[in-house]
Amino acid sequence: MRNLCGDAGYANTDKLKESDDQGQKVIVPSQKQAHDRPVKEFEKPRFQYDADKDCYACPQGNSLPYSYFCKDKQHKIYQIESPSLCAACPHFGVCTKSKNGRRVSRLVNEETKLKLEAQYKTPECQAIYKLRKQKVELPFGHIKRNLEAGYFLLRGLEGVNAEMSLLTSCFNIARMIGILGVVPLIAKLAG
Repeated sequence: MRNLCGDAGYANTDKLKESDDQGQKVIVPSQKQAHDRPVKEFEKPRFQYDADKDCYACPQGNSLPYSYFCKDKQHKIYQIESPSLCAACPHFGVCTKSKNGRRVSRLVNEETKLKLEAQYKTPECQAIYKLRKQKVELPFGHIKRNLEAGYFLLRGLEGVNAEMSLLTSCFNIARMIGILGVVPLIAKLAG
């Protein structure tokens, strides 16, 4: 099994699901895991999801059934059955301020997201991710600081790929010079 590591910027559940389905071990923190902040009292993880009924239950026990699908964000939206339930709740104003009541969104691949978040927390994956940080951050740091390439000059996938190829080639040559020295490197390249 191959390991696929990345930082939270690559936490696109749809793309990661493809890799997971191909048998790769995906080790990518979600945005919330990367920022490592505690879950607040009325955030989505505090709402219980019932897969059989396809609805959420708020911390006060009120039901939020499926309401509609948001095409822009590819989320399913669950909304409180009656806005008056939220208005009468002692936590109104903290949980939600909307006069329409509380809403919760759910990704189409929410199960995959939860699975990958749980997988990321395991000691084995934490050890692999720590190793990734050691190996990956040096090249990026060198490219950004020493080569002064903090952003891409070209646009589009083809242009960015070409630019990144040049930058990584520069990094690799600098590393070979550092390891072998200039004269031995030239001899190896010539022979």
